[in-house]
Amino acid sequence: MLQENLLLILLLLFVVSMIIMLGKKLRISYPIFLVLAGLVLSFVPGVLDFKISPDWIFMVILPPLLYQAAWGTCWNNFWKWKRSIVMLAFGLVLFTSCVVAYFSNAFIPGFTLALGLLLGAVISPPDAIAASSVLQDLNAPKRTVTILEGESLLNDAASLIVFRFALEAVITGRFVKEEAAVAFFVVGFMGVIIGLSLAVLFFAIHRFFPAVPNMNAALEVIAPYFMYLIAEHYGFSGVMAVVSGGLFMSFSSMKLHNYALSRLHSAAIGSVIVYILNGLVFILIGLQLPVVIASLHGYSLYDATKYAIVISILTIIVRMIWLFFTSYVPGWLYSTFRTTQKKQKWQNAFVISWAGMRGVVSLASALSIPLFLDNGKVFPQRNLILFITFVVILVTLVFQGLTLPWLLKFLKVEETDKLTADKIQEADINKRLLMIALAELNEKYSRDVQQNEMLSKYKTELERDLKLHTQLGKSDLYTKEQIAGFVDVTNKILKNLRDELILMRKDNSFDDEILRRRERQMDLDEVLIYHRKY
Repeated sequence: MLQENLLLILLLLFVVSMIIMLGKKLRISYPIFLVLAGLVLSFVPGVLDFKISPDWIFMVILPPLLYQAAWGTCWNNFWKWKRSIVMLAFGLVLFTSCVVAYFSNAFIPGFTLALGLLLGAVISPPDAIAASSVLQDLNAPKRTVTILEGESLLNDAASLIVFRFALEAVITGRFVKEEAAVAFFVVGFMGVIIGLSLAVLFFAIHRFFPAVPNMNAALEVIAPYFMYLIAEHYGFSGVMAVVSGGLFMSFSSMKLHNYALSRLHSAAIGSVIVYILNGLVFILIGLQLPVVIASLHGYSLYDATKYAIVISILTIIVRMIWLFFTSYVPGWLYSTFRTTQKKQKWQNAFVISWAGMRGVVSLASALSIPLFLDNGKVFPQRNLILFITFVVILVTLVFQGLTLPWLLKFLKVEETDKLTADKIQEADINKRLLMIALAELNEKYSRDVQQNEMLSKYKTELERDLKLHTQLGKSDLYTKEQIAGFVDVTNKILKNLRDELILMRKDNSFDDEILRRRERQMDLDEVLIYHRKY
């Protein structure tokens, strides 16, 4: 049995890898392509019969994904556009939950207000993994990408807290707004405190204990699980704990590792974990279709689909209304707002409103609804909530996701000067660091430079690089065509060098370890060349 399950998981990982590579070739965002592939595979009898456990998603998959997303957040930009992020992550989640609650109560027969709030909490948080994967290959404005990624870090916490109280209201039949509001802030705030406390602990371990690259990477793997499970154990928000802890580690990342090897190991392992978990999650969403349809009792497929499509359209419209309201109305009403907040172009606002694609958290929340109430009765409308959630994910992820690249081109939403601005900043940073290095050599080690030929050559290289980066900071830099040509030629040269290394190994004239060391250096050179494109 164990061997069969292991083989099934390996087969699923292989299928995910093949689908991602095919999606990249077809220029389709991999979350969308994986969901579509899962839908197709779900109709094949006996193929990859998986059922998603919500506990498995919340406790195994979600913590590292949130932690890595927080770790990769650009802190300066996150803080710069914090108002927009908070308004989307908390304000929009609450607004969507309330609108869906009242609408479904009036629109769907037998749907109480508490059930409507439960449904609203389930479908309110967008999945920015999908949005980011669509936007990463496009020249989207940095502000747009930052707001979407920042929203995704926080909205899961807000929606899950609302979900918790809505579920309690359905089970107990009691809901007091004032108590729920206070509990909402307490649960979130204490989650932040726990996350920050554990982040400080892990930071101290990384910073002051002897550096062992593999162990440092292992600590970063287990850190989000500690944050999530401890916060949830005490009844607080595990999501807020992971996000706040991850943001703290991101902010302190340059002080975290004493050695470059530790940093490289951690980054490599983190990217592999994110790749595997994201791939599994999105294909499993598609594979749930038979389970969702089979569980639909009490409603015809036509009626359930009608309710689901209408609710899907409602969530899209609600997001648009909220985004345009919060982006422009305060500026119309208050002059101080106009002077302190940079106005957002309506095209950018529309793209953000269209990028509200739902994903794994919504499905996991719906699946986590219990089958029975405490009194033994069947949980009301559970199957319909699950079906509506699944359709909302499909409509927003597939339809909006596939049309998002076209929308960016149609509205001409792009970062026109991103390449130039980034390269100028890189040149300025390098120039400043080189000046510090040269000053230290001249002031503290001038005699060593005169006596040591290696140090003398090192100083000459620094002076040459300083001259180069000074010119880069003042010039118009290089065109995209020049950069593409540079990357193409240097990659071909590196390929020939690799072929020569292979011949050297066949000759048995050189030690394998020395050849591998040179190969690793070539890998680093290739990475530097690759990043010249961005």
